[in-house]
Amino acid sequence: MPETTSTLNDLNDRSRNIFGRLVQTYLDTGEPVGSRTLSKMQDLNLSAASIRNVMQDLEQLGLLNSPHVSAGRIPTQMGLRLFVDGVLEIGDISVEERSKIEQSVAVDADMTEALDQAGAMLSGLSSCASLVFAPKTNTALRHIEFISLSQDSALAVLVLEDGSVENRVFDPPIGLTPSAMREAANFLNAHLRGRTLNEAAAAVTREIEARRSEVSKLAAGLVEKGIALWSDGDDTGAERLIVRGRSNLIDQGQDEADLERIRMLFDDLERKRDLAQLLGLAEEGEGVSVFIGSENKLFSMSGSSLVISPYRDTSRRIIGAIGVIGPTRLNYGRIVPIVDYTARMIGQMVSDRNGKNE
Repeated sequence: MPETTSTLNDLNDRSRNIFGRLVQTYLDTGEPVGSRTLSKMQDLNLSAASIRNVMQDLEQLGLLNSPHVSAGRIPTQMGLRLFVDGVLEIGDISVEERSKIEQSVAVDADMTEALDQAGAMLSGLSSCASLVFAPKTNTALRHIEFISLSQDSALAVLVLEDGSVENRVFDPPIGLTPSAMREAANFLNAHLRGRTLNEAAAAVTREIEARRSEVSKLAAGLVEKGIALWSDGDDTGAERLIVRGRSNLIDQGQDEADLERIRMLFDDLERKRDLAQLLGLAEEGEGVSVFIGSENKLFSMSGSSLVISPYRDTSRRIIGAIGVIGPTRLNYGRIVPIVDYTARMIGQMVSDRNGKNE
């Protein structure tokens, strides 16, 4: 960002060094940092008075402020942005963390469950909330199957051309028999292969009207129930969002006002307000993007930061995003490479699954 770049160029080596050490100490401890604390760092080799003068200059630049009179300083949002853009040293993830990430995306499950596992892993590693965002699939259908679960419950299994599977539980027509389920599945498979869900719904509606005499009443009812299922799924919106680790943010709330802002954040997520913005944010950068506090309107009310990265398919097309929501006092140097590696592993998982089904 131009503003922070300009400010960074205004700092001499001493100011930049003190600023970097102060912000990193604050991120590590969550407490205001005083000049005496910094003066004890041998590599700075400066007196508390010299450090205090530099801190006052940094405060005048809008990079630091004092939460209380005579207290130490904490970085402002502008200061955090400057730190992330120009001072932050990105660490490397450990062998153990790499192993956990790789294991989370290697599960033998449908795509939604695999993404859920990745989100749970990311929440656990970051001690924050995780977001996994994927556009609602519009991939062509390969096969459909109906499975009876009980007298009043059944499962529709939709197998898509990209290898992903969607499972939807529904209430079957009264009196449905196994033979009627097979008949309905055969009818659908004969008319839906190669069509997307939306295309299949329109096509099957026409076919069931034209061929009603060829299909039993129970099977026709099940076909129509399947069409209703697809419509219901599409009505929820074009995106799928998996949020894990809500309790981590709640546990980090400092007071009732913090908790209320966090509740508002999750309420917005549940209602999928501005959700499409998430993928737009991820598309703004090649790799990991960091949005601090009010820089992102979706999370500004909760005073949260978002670290997000897109993941891509074999054609390098962005198909989703994964990220971490946490307080602005994040350990960015650790979280950024974790999010980056997770996104790359998810992209690899998607490519591998697509390759197996070509």
